[in-house]
Amino acid sequence: MNFKQIETFRAVMLTRSMTLAASQLHTSQPNVTRVISQLEREVGFALFERVAGRIFPTIEAEALLREVERAFVGLDSLSESARSIRQSGTGSLRVGAVTSIAMSIIPEAMRLFTQRYPKVPVVIHTSGSAAVAQWTAMRYCDVGLVSFLSDIPGIETALLRKERGVCVVPSDHRLARKRLIRAKDLAGERFISLPHGSSTRLATDAAFESDDRELTIETPYATTICRMVGLGLGVGIVNPIVSRSMKMPGIKAIAFEPVIEFNSYVLRPANTPSTRLVRAFLDCVDEVWP
Repeated sequence: MNFKQIETFRAVMLTRSMTLAASQLHTSQPNVTRVISQLEREVGFALFERVAGRIFPTIEAEALLREVERAFVGLDSLSESARSIRQSGTGSLRVGAVTSIAMSIIPEAMRLFTQRYPKVPVVIHTSGSAAVAQWTAMRYCDVGLVSFLSDIPGIETALLRKERGVCVVPSDHRLARKRLIRAKDLAGERFISLPHGSSTRLATDAAFESDDRELTIETPYATTICRMVGLGLGVGIVNPIVSRSMKMPGIKAIAFEPVIEFNSYVLRPANTPSTRLVRAFLDCVDEVWP
């Protein structure tokens, strides 16, 4: 049983005529008759009864048609998928991102992306840089956005942005009027910090030669630091993309010395060309980066 036989059988069943089926298939009526006879020999039972020059499908033919229609529904679905791939480059987009980028940059980037590709489903996975790198290496994510690089094989990396950390203080704080805050200015201040073990925490601690800060709260999320600063719980040093993007009330972000770098990187699966959707998504990220 081949596709030509099934296609011919379906056309005859839908038109109830060998002649109309031939016209629909752009072939001759004798050719349609020959193909149907071949199919009857193939399946081992009669598909049509001929009465006074007309054809009538048998009960077995009606049962076979139901199975054929299921197959054709699948073919229609494949055709729709092919159209989607032709228009969009792939059927979906899976993005991995660290929390700071997921909460600050991703929402605006997705606003642009969905305007341009409204029918493309997108899944955003959020975790730490190492987990996002692992997802990307395994091709669980098509692209990853992280804040530091991990020693994980199977990924290609590129620097996305290099930012200078800012000190966030309450808007009514004694330091809020400064244009530059130095480490010594934070002596005696309650300090909300990233947790031990993170590369940024190490760089932040190293900035304070004589550490008179009062370390009161640790949290892995810069957005949480900003929110707590806004509530008057202390001061902190964060990636400026968070303070710029979130625009939280009650805080002020001020340049800090010594410089603490916050880098952002793009990860892609190694030896895998970027799809059109990945490139389009990264274009959106670039456009909305504050």
